[in-house]
Amino acid sequence: MSQANLVEKKADELPGVNARNSTMKLSKAKAIAFKITLVTALAISASTYFVKRPSNGFSVGTLEYGVDLCPQANELVPEKNGVIWESLQLAYSTEEFKARAIDWLGGAVRIPTETFDDMGDVTEPVWEKFLPLHDYLKDSFPLLHLNLELTKVNTYGLLYVWKGSDSALKPLLLAAHQDVVPVLETTINEWQHPPFSGYFDGESLWGRGSCDDKSGLIGIMSAIESMLENGFKPTRTVVIASGFDEEVSGMRGASSLATEMLERFGENGFTMLLDEGSGYSEVYGRVIAVPGIAEKGNLNVRIKVTSPGGHSSLPPPHTSIGMLAELLVQYEKNPFEVHLTRGSPTYKSAQCMAQHAPGISSSLKEHMLRAEHCDGALRAAEQELFKDHAFMSLVGTTQAIDLVDGGVKVNALPEQAWAIVNHRISTESSTAATKVRDIELLESLANDFNLSYTAFGSHISNEDAPSYGTLILSTAFGDGLEPAPVTPSGEDAAPFQLLSGTIKAAYNSHRNISGSDAIIVSPGIMSGNTDTRFYWKLTDHIFRYGHLGVADGGSLPSGVHTVNEAISINNFVEVIRFYTALVLNVDESSLP
Repeated sequence: MSQANLVEKKADELPGVNARNSTMKLSKAKAIAFKITLVTALAISASTYFVKRPSNGFSVGTLEYGVDLCPQANELVPEKNGVIWESLQLAYSTEEFKARAIDWLGGAVRIPTETFDDMGDVTEPVWEKFLPLHDYLKDSFPLLHLNLELTKVNTYGLLYVWKGSDSALKPLLLAAHQDVVPVLETTINEWQHPPFSGYFDGESLWGRGSCDDKSGLIGIMSAIESMLENGFKPTRTVVIASGFDEEVSGMRGASSLATEMLERFGENGFTMLLDEGSGYSEVYGRVIAVPGIAEKGNLNVRIKVTSPGGHSSLPPPHTSIGMLAELLVQYEKNPFEVHLTRGSPTYKSAQCMAQHAPGISSSLKEHMLRAEHCDGALRAAEQELFKDHAFMSLVGTTQAIDLVDGGVKVNALPEQAWAIVNHRISTESSTAATKVRDIELLESLANDFNLSYTAFGSHISNEDAPSYGTLILSTAFGDGLEPAPVTPSGEDAAPFQLLSGTIKAAYNSHRNISGSDAIIVSPGIMSGNTDTRFYWKLTDHIFRYGHLGVADGGSLPSGVHTVNEAISINNFVEVIRFYTALVLNVDESSLP
């Protein structure tokens, strides 16, 4: 196909326009003039989209041809604090420091701080498990505790303030949580090394929390202790906020810390916030770091069916459990419709892969290049990207049937049965839209089974009409969470550019290399929810990133929330480098 035909074809694809057979109400002459103007304008920019290759037809343009789908910040090495940075880089490369890192993290992992859904108020003795960790932190990081002001919030929340010399500058907020997910007794034998051993095998340190998220908390503290040992005094205040129940939604920890910080620093009182999140991995032949600039919302929906009881020897056509099963099948037969949306975090991730990952197919590269201005190309890119189910799940609203209950005895008809469906809500949707879809999804079955239908407090069917039983939809475990505000990530978003340059500096320094293209930084989305759900008012610049190396293009390190959680000590030392670079770079930056 010639370039002229391609341009004409592109004109045809524009919404509401057909360059060959215009449906617009124009005279023939005006239609021809319009077509000429449109095709000429598109031809002028055609080199932005296509580069002629004699052997292969057209290939996608790259930066050298004027297309920049994923602009990159340069490596950002501390300059004003350069002497301290260089001194610490030498120290971090020694076996002596590696041994300290092993001791610091291993000691924290050996203190079990599991949280469960039913632990009650913080006055309950079960929460006292955090006191040994607090004592350990005080003993292990003496300079930090001497120089930073510590406030305990709601008993076990830790708020450290490292006061800078310039109070006019907004502080940097670093967050990490103290608690870990439980280890099931039935899985202990599946661990290569005991889950709270903090065992170091010469390469990796094993145990629950070694990645999630004691590597974050201890990494921050190790960096600050090391900077204090080298005489660093911050210009900009640094705040550490450490919750203690992140794994059970943060209602006691981060929620209380947020209230405290709002009172002390005010709304939008921080220049930027960094909490746990994804790291970097090789994706389609390129190492890409993916700071989360957004989080999906979530909503738990309880589906409850009731019907008359009785003896199992005289069963009705459908029991409560049978009807519930049909309703749940209805969910799984009808997943949410998913589409890639321009400007969304996942769309930006796809753009970065298209520009920088050599293993991406040529067709996907071309589709993504044209997707910004062509709906057909966007849908084609979407179709190819959604072959990766994990990516598709990050884009759209999901549903997972996680809990089910019904019946008490084999010879008694169940009078009620219920299940809970967990939704993770797309950044382009809302809890309200999710509820509406669920209501509509089950309405026909409620009619088929003659069930009185109530959803989220509203009567869907005629409540006075006779019915065989009831179908009730309601929220479970709270009212749900809206998708998080999306953090700016463009070329003019200074905090994102600073973070990107810092990631590159830490990555390069750890490998003793230079340059800005060894690792690519792409905006992304956090697959779960973090303590930042409570921190939205503190800053517009919230990032979920842990600088953990992840194998095989995954989003989370191996073993997180399951057996055999472990972290390479080499990676943990790099985490400490990263936090060091971040504090120093933010300290000398022109951020407000």
